Amino acid sequence: MERPQERHYERRQDRLPERDGSETFGPVLQLALRFGTLALLFGWCFTIVQPFLTSILWGLIIAIASHPLFTRLCATLNGRTAAAASLFVILALALLVLPAMLLADTLVNSLKLLAHHMADGTLRLPPPPVAVRGWFLVGEPLYSFWMLASTNLDQAISSIASELTWAGKWMLGSATGVLLGILEFVVAIFVAAVLMANATSGQRIAGDVVTRLAGSGGLGYSDLAVRTIRSVSKGIIGVALIQALLAGLGFLAADIPAAGLLALLCLIIAIVQLPLAIVLVPVAIYAFTLLDPVPAVIFAIWCTGVSLIEHVLRPIMLGRGVDVPMLVVFIGAIGGLLSSGVLGLFVGPVVLALGYTLILHWLEAEPARPAVEHRRTDRPAAE
Repeated sequence: MERPQERHYERRQDRLPERDGSETFGPVLQLALRFGTLALLFGWCFTIVQPFLTSILWGLIIAIASHPLFTRLCATLNGRTAAAASLFVILALALLVLPAMLLADTLVNSLKLLAHHMADGTLRLPPPPVAVRGWFLVGEPLYSFWMLASTNLDQAISSIASELTWAGKWMLGSATGVLLGILEFVVAIFVAAVLMANATSGQRIAGDVVTRLAGSGGLGYSDLAVRTIRSVSKGIIGVALIQALLAGLGFLAADIPAAGLLALLCLIIAIVQLPLAIVLVPVAIYAFTLLDPVPAVIFAIWCTGVSLIEHVLRPIMLGRGVDVPMLVVFIGAIGGLLSSGVLGLFVGPVVLALGYTLILHWLEAEPARPAVEHRRTDRPAAE
């Protein structure tokens, strides 16, 4: 005989709807569609911004590093941010872009003059100094080739024809890259001016973003990022720019051929933290074969001062900055130059130093301890 409880259970089972899995699959599908739409939107935006990404990053770095100066400009102009931004653009173009254009012009003129002398057969090289033979490893072969070039230039050129062809292609590509880098530099200066003119809203947005990403400790990471960017951009890139500019002015005053190319080499070597004497010593030796003794001595003294000025400027410009290993700066400079051209030479060290500092700070931070819930145990009352 069937029990009433069993009949009630069968009626409930008949009323239950059959589940085909759609109730579980629906939310997962909606979540996947949302993430897919966001990924498509972000990827599309990145594709649009990618040609200007290096300029925008460099503009952001300039804005963060130059914000104290911009604040003083605003105070001088009675709080007029638009006028301060315009003045900043004028000063930045005058201090950075105009010398770069001047050095690039001297490089082009030197190449034209060299090509003219080679075509006319009037190019003559002075014999090498005897001291060149004593240079480590390269002294003897360099002295032999230099002596051959001073006596029979055509034979010397024919012996290195393939190397000259490669060097010519490299110089043409480098000149194009330098001009493109100058254009990106101009765009970055205008981006920095716009960012500094809207610094208040930008700081608020940046604070909201880092708080979303890192929680309550996000503002600490934001402050560390600002100090790192200012430290690297002023203490390393700023000093390198000053050294390259002073070296370029010395090359122009001494009428050294290819002054623009030599100044660019000085900039690269200074940023990657190698001794600037790598370029300045050979140029000073060449100046003694080109100039009179007194101008040559003055030029050598100038080159010595340019090489040693980093030991005075770097502690002043670093201030209370963040200590970044030189290997990180070296890898960032070389990697940025290879990946993004001339402008990457400036952006690479800052970005890599920023990532290194933030990751190191995150690893050294004390992990949050899980909260332990203390439960009170009710003890039975004693009888």
